[in-house]
Amino acid sequence: MARPADASHEPAVQSTTPGEEDRYLVAVAGELAEAARSRVPVPALAGRFPGLALEDAYRIQQINVERRILGGARVAGHKIGLTSPAMQQQMGIHEPDSGFILDDMVQPSGSLLWAADFMNPRIETEIAFRLGHDLTGPADLGTVRGAVAEVFLAFEVLDTCYTGWDITLVDSIADNAACARVVLGSSAPFDPAADLGAEQIEASVNGHPQAWGEGRDILGNPLKALVWLTHRLPALGAALRAGDIVLAGSVHASIPLTSGMEIRATSTHLPPVHLHVL
Repeated sequence: MARPADASHEPAVQSTTPGEEDRYLVAVAGELAEAARSRVPVPALAGRFPGLALEDAYRIQQINVERRILGGARVAGHKIGLTSPAMQQQMGIHEPDSGFILDDMVQPSGSLLWAADFMNPRIETEIAFRLGHDLTGPADLGTVRGAVAEVFLAFEVLDTCYTGWDITLVDSIADNAACARVVLGSSAPFDPAADLGAEQIEASVNGHPQAWGEGRDILGNPLKALVWLTHRLPALGAALRAGDIVLAGSVHASIPLTSGMEIRATSTHLPPVHLHVL
């Protein structure tokens, strides 16, 4: 990771982690953690740290996840982002990323959220899975299919610690792939023979249709997002465990989240999911 061009932009957080590069990563992670705590956004990283690599960004993400676990949080699963053409076009990023879902981020359908709890919130509708078996290494489609126990509709509330959404892939990854909340619909048993690619999904805001998509918008098949994740996680020293929730990605471009919204998503076969925003 390169030093910032202007030392005045260095985060002030100190670290005892050995090695100059590690100290910078810990410092940047601390800057993002403070922005999330105070809800005061900071400039995006890529412009200040031109040498920031994907591996650096995932390490920053991991540092903050580890801090939250030390504070009592538990890993509940993972999100995969930027898996649909709509989201890749909206963000100007053309490959997937991933982040961790912690237990304090998960809420059931019908929950209340306060828009003021976020900085730049947006929302998207996803297909999500719960695993019935561990997936401990790179896996093929058949292995992934056999590990899934349940399938859901879900909302992911995106937020960013940065001053806006004009960000790069490394910015997104460092910020836990922008994952702020997960709202889960009721689960349905997963049928390995089901064609989730054909699932037709509609999201409505205050009773008015707002966005549409289908399962095949997620890498052609939502299960392929899980395959991608099994290849990504080993590099992070992580694996998918039985009981984990995995969000496969949005089927439509994200929608700004504002107070007064009633958001509901339906699909061909899966139970609906809804959310109230105050």
